[in-house]
Amino acid sequence: MKLVRYGPRGREKPGLLDAGGAIRDLSGIVADIDGKTLAPESLERLRGLDPESLPRVPGEPRLGPCVAGVGKIVAIGLNYSDHAAETGAEVPKEPITFMKATTAITGPWDEVEIPRGSERTDWEVELAVVIGSTAKYVAEEEAMAHVAGYCILNDVSERDFQMNHCGQWVKGKSHDTFAPIGPWLVTRDEIPDPNDLAMWLEVDGKRYQDGSTRTMIFKVPYLVSYLSRFMRLEPGDIIATGTPPGVGLGQKPPVFLKPGQTMRLGIAGLGEQRLVTVAA
Repeated sequence: MKLVRYGPRGREKPGLLDAGGAIRDLSGIVADIDGKTLAPESLERLRGLDPESLPRVPGEPRLGPCVAGVGKIVAIGLNYSDHAAETGAEVPKEPITFMKATTAITGPWDEVEIPRGSERTDWEVELAVVIGSTAKYVAEEEAMAHVAGYCILNDVSERDFQMNHCGQWVKGKSHDTFAPIGPWLVTRDEIPDPNDLAMWLEVDGKRYQDGSTRTMIFKVPYLVSYLSRFMRLEPGDIIATGTPPGVGLGQKPPVFLKPGQTMRLGIAGLGEQRLVTVAA
């Protein structure tokens, strides 16, 4: 299934895509696409629905973030061998982990703010793993049972705030609009191998990132298991799994975002985002 949230900001309704790509309203079935709805028994109930029996949503409404009520975004740094190489960093021995504020979440077609004083705002197309059931001390071979599905996350980053303002990376990762998610949440059964997905990102029509989740250092089952050793993962939580090469910081010379530009990015099977940058 492809689950969506549509409508004005802050008033989104739950929906799903039918076989023809039309949005069908789920608000008579579930309250939202949140942790409760992403539980295995709830998803099984939704799979039993006939999409044609649900009201069709007219027009082309705004798509909001595809998951509501996200408790935390746990992100993994330098998780692609080719991205680590372009930054000159050593391949990490364990996952580098940081958090993004949930206030950074925005929709897949919304505007992305360039923060005040920023000169180094960057892009990162990432596979996001959405948790469907509580995971604590989970074995790697059992980890995928705790995954509800996947979506695209653009881990927008202000590199100066991230690297030169002391402390952890979170300051460079958490500005409003720095976590566009969607357009859809695709349930786990539709993505047989999350570690073999093509992914790309363009700015103003120029392709900068053109990679694959195949070059992940730490794969999805390992990340779920690893993180569950240090924190409880709850339904609706998101793991941002890292980015392939081609970020602005890695260009020679570096290239960063300015107001008035358009980012387009996609991952095979998970749709595309289109984001316009504006001054904060």
